[in-house]
Amino acid sequence: MIEGADFDAAARKLVVSVRLTKREAGRCPKCGRIGEGYDAGRGRRRWRCLDFGSIIVELEAHAPRIKCAKHGVLVARVPWARHGSWFTRSFEAQVAWLTLHTCRSVVAELMRIDWKTVGGIVKRVQTDLSAAAPSPLEGLVNIGIDETSYKKGQKYLTVIVDHDRNQVIWAARGIGKTVLDGFFNALTATQKASIRCVTADAAQWISESVAKHCPSAVLALDPFHTVAWATEALDQTRRRTVRELKAGAPPRPIRGRGRPAKGVAIAPVPGQALKNTRYALLKNPTKLTDAQRIQLEMIATEYPALNRAWLLKEQLRLLLKLPLEEAAIALDAWLAWAQRCRIKEFVELGRKIKRHKQAILDTIRLGLTNARIEATNNKIKLTIRMGYGFRNLDNLIALILLKCGGLEVTLPCR
Repeated sequence: MIEGADFDAAARKLVVSVRLTKREAGRCPKCGRIGEGYDAGRGRRRWRCLDFGSIIVELEAHAPRIKCAKHGVLVARVPWARHGSWFTRSFEAQVAWLTLHTCRSVVAELMRIDWKTVGGIVKRVQTDLSAAAPSPLEGLVNIGIDETSYKKGQKYLTVIVDHDRNQVIWAARGIGKTVLDGFFNALTATQKASIRCVTADAAQWISESVAKHCPSAVLALDPFHTVAWATEALDQTRRRTVRELKAGAPPRPIRGRGRPAKGVAIAPVPGQALKNTRYALLKNPTKLTDAQRIQLEMIATEYPALNRAWLLKEQLRLLLKLPLEEAAIALDAWLAWAQRCRIKEFVELGRKIKRHKQAILDTIRLGLTNARIEATNNKIKLTIRMGYGFRNLDNLIALILLKCGGLEVTLPCR
């Protein structure tokens, strides 16, 4: 109920005095129950509201303390603001919505608040929306686990995505079995039993944690990481080939200054032809440029071992798209070829894939990939860059859950 208003022309600030109705007065800010009056607190208090044009608007009211039977002594609840906040709910909703679409410095400048305050507002909005929404841990069937860096110096987040709902359901600082155990410990026995498939990379800490908490779940190896192993082995083969060419070549004559005399041939640099072929070897053949196709033709003619490595990479990439029965036969043939190819990088890769053969076949059978969680990682990195970094990791996780967790942040009065 409005009691009055006071406008300060010099400060361009409008202060609106309000008081609670009897129905709303004296309630606990956490459980909403009526508590026993304790004291007057710090007297009257102000909450920043949405601006009226270029004029700052604040609400002012008494803020007494009450004694709740469950939560103890707390400042009484007010319907227009969250507990512990100096801003109204509408103000915080607008700040949170803007933070999802632009950088924090712009939000701070537009809303006339401190840069650090934005993170705290996002955290409160996310906590409030998550408490009102259904638990994201209910009804899990297919989940994906991955890690993403959020800061230089090997700083990582563990992120878990629900494939069926396409949303982030959990995120925490760090990587490792202890961190992932924290997620599974937050689940009930029924929630763990409902999980049927977990997609991830081949990290041992993931497989150990999944086997411990969800022994009946299928651990599927994401095709993205399988192909990434092959592309890394191919690039290692290319680099080794260049080194061997340089090591086996005779020493080049020392040239004098200036251009060589007319008719004098310059000795080619060993491995020079392979210098710019990395992208031609790693890209999908359907996306090659004409120049890159010419490079592959040159490699097929002059470097048969490197061409064989490229064929191994391509065959592995293609067999992951086949039906299960055909893929199983093709994978056995690929493993046999890798073992006799006489390319040490792919011999080692063949042993690695043989260890994870069942997980790869389970991935093909289920048709699940970590493409969604990789897209989520890109959104997370974009959010970090857009915010010019986050010193408070809890605020960053709150923003990730607002952006990718299925929580709907709306503008006031929309």
